[in-house]
Amino acid sequence: MQDAPLSALLNRFHAAHVIVLGDVMLDRFIYGSVERISPEAPIPVVNVERFMDMPGGAANVARNIAALGARATLLGVVGDDPWAIDLRMQLAASPTIDAQLITDASRPTSVKTRYVADGQQVMRADSESRAPLSARVERQLLEVFAASLRDVHVIVLSDYAKGVLSDSVTRAAIDTARGAGKIVIVDPKSKNFARYRGATMLTPNRLELQQACGQECHTDADVLAGAKRLLDQKICDCMIVTRGKDGMSVIGADALTVHLPTAARQVFDVSGAGDTVVAAIALGLAAGGEVVQAASLANVAAGIVVGKRGTATASTGEVIAALTPFDGHTDPQKIFSLESVQRLARDWREQGLKIAFTNGCFDLLHPGHISLLEQARRSADRLIVGLNADLSIRRLKGPNRPVQGEVARATVLAAVKSVDAVVIFAEDTPIHLLETLEPDVLVKGADYTVATVVGADIVLRRGGKVILAELLTGHSTTETVKRVAGASGA
Repeated sequence: MQDAPLSALLNRFHAAHVIVLGDVMLDRFIYGSVERISPEAPIPVVNVERFMDMPGGAANVARNIAALGARATLLGVVGDDPWAIDLRMQLAASPTIDAQLITDASRPTSVKTRYVADGQQVMRADSESRAPLSARVERQLLEVFAASLRDVHVIVLSDYAKGVLSDSVTRAAIDTARGAGKIVIVDPKSKNFARYRGATMLTPNRLELQQACGQECHTDADVLAGAKRLLDQKICDCMIVTRGKDGMSVIGADALTVHLPTAARQVFDVSGAGDTVVAAIALGLAAGGEVVQAASLANVAAGIVVGKRGTATASTGEVIAALTPFDGHTDPQKIFSLESVQRLARDWREQGLKIAFTNGCFDLLHPGHISLLEQARRSADRLIVGLNADLSIRRLKGPNRPVQGEVARATVLAAVKSVDAVVIFAEDTPIHLLETLEPDVLVKGADYTVATVVGADIVLRRGGKVILAELLTGHSTTETVKRVAGASGA
């Protein structure tokens, strides 16, 4: 069964707003294969096949916040170089990230380049400056930070020791934020945790805690003792310590001590997992959750991310699917990850059942939606509904949509009798879902033509059908939202 309190907390993420201040960077992954050793030195020769760039460091924290359906204001410093242009373009693709990056021509944009051969990382090359910011840039950054505080819930200081979070910037940011009544979470890099004094919470990994407290931190008891040593110095109110295969520990200045086992099923790449953790914790607290609840969701999200390659993110759809274990037979909520629904579709097909698919935002479920779903279900033995994630809806319909978060929308859809499975997708179109699930029937409303239905060619090419469902007139989510907005403004 689904964890109802955690699902309810997850459903409130879409209303949260978090500031991320820290070291932004670009993560570049160069993929290839190794077939020989260089004759010039005992090193592998990588035959480069492709590369992938994505936001890293503090920018990846913001990216994770956006993937979980919330808003992020990202504050940092970049150089005047092509890497900065690349990073800005990638961040601009997310409508819920407000990237206010200050250009400093005297320093390069931080870039981490990882070489991955045959699935194994063989080298990393960093281009960066660790020098503190100039007084002018520091002043400009803090002015933007103070001006951004008004409507945010939580502040994250993402420290990668690249010079942005100097002692003076860190001190000023914590004092300003706490003075405004905000929660401050620090993902630390410095061995001297005293420089973060006054923060609400620190989220070190095991090694960072060990270096800061000066003792081994292998067992539960070790971690508790090390964290308490620092908490007794009143550096922060709480610590959440990530411990790899041993999960994470939540330790408060009071008697709070909870050790959470890892939620990871398999580990492909730990790049950026700490960013996922701090993003989920920030949103859990911003949404009104207790510390242990926020940590529990963060633990699940991190377990998802380490099962992916590259600097990855976890979506709310993936988290809610993870909260509802799939046993292959029963799933009362009917909300699945793509991997799980793919297995389910395979089982149905082996039973000789036909599968229909439809997709949409389903923001405010109305009789027109119900009619479409019923017609879709009558066209086959089972119906899978692809649900646009909050992030994709904001790209398609603007920053004020959806009205309801993806967890709420998925939960309502799952309660509809004609729906057999719901899968949330973050892309703007369901092309990847259709290629993966290979439905027998694709159903859309009659306001489309077969030629304008996205993915129709994929289904028809496999011998499937495209059905245009009869529309129930007089029902529109957009018109309903307009009427509600008009009524509220009257």
